[in-house]
Amino acid sequence: MDDGLRFDCLDARPEPYAASPTLVFRLRVTDPSPEGVHAIALRCQIRIEPHRRPYGPREAALLADLFGEPARWGDTLRPVQFAMAQAMVPAFTASTEIDLTVPCGYDLEVAAGRYFAALDDGEIPLLLLFSGTVLARSGGGVSMRQIPWHCETRHRLPVAVWRETIDTAFPGAGWLRLRRDTVREILRFKSERVLATVDEAIELLMKEAGR
Repeated sequence: MDDGLRFDCLDARPEPYAASPTLVFRLRVTDPSPEGVHAIALRCQIRIEPHRRPYGPREAALLADLFGEPARWGDTLRPVQFAMAQAMVPAFTASTEIDLTVPCGYDLEVAAGRYFAALDDGEIPLLLLFSGTVLARSGGGVSMRQIPWHCETRHRLPVAVWRETIDTAFPGAGWLRLRRDTVREILRFKSERVLATVDEAIELLMKEAGR
């Protein structure tokens, strides 16, 4: 049964003071019941909807390991799980706005991380799916109900905002997970060639490989 509860995503921004990369989604919560809401224990699942945007040739090449060749994308551009988040919505009548904080992974072994890293510009189409428990005021007391399964909203996150979020912790950088013996070999190569950084060592290895 539709009880009129509604969620809208107004914008998203980086949290500059978080210990790790964190996005803050600004949500508007609307409930038409005249007695208002006492509180909401809110859960939110966020998915990427890759079929809802175009891709340039360089982006398509980087996305091949996720979705295959572009000729197959009609079948392979499936939603990608991004994050799960929770928040407590305080008491309100009619509508209120809250911040939903979402820690952001930067591991390129994870599908969402590889997807974000492949994008040059534009927007990231996100689907926010809501669940949880509503504590509503009712006849001088409080009643409890579940958030309807169909409560969802979409948001188009600018790629620039994603990059700014990651740059709060790792300016201009990314992270790759390597086996310990691979790391040791790269460090040995770096030492042998008298290079200042691991970045320079990998760049030289790529040049020697003809890339």
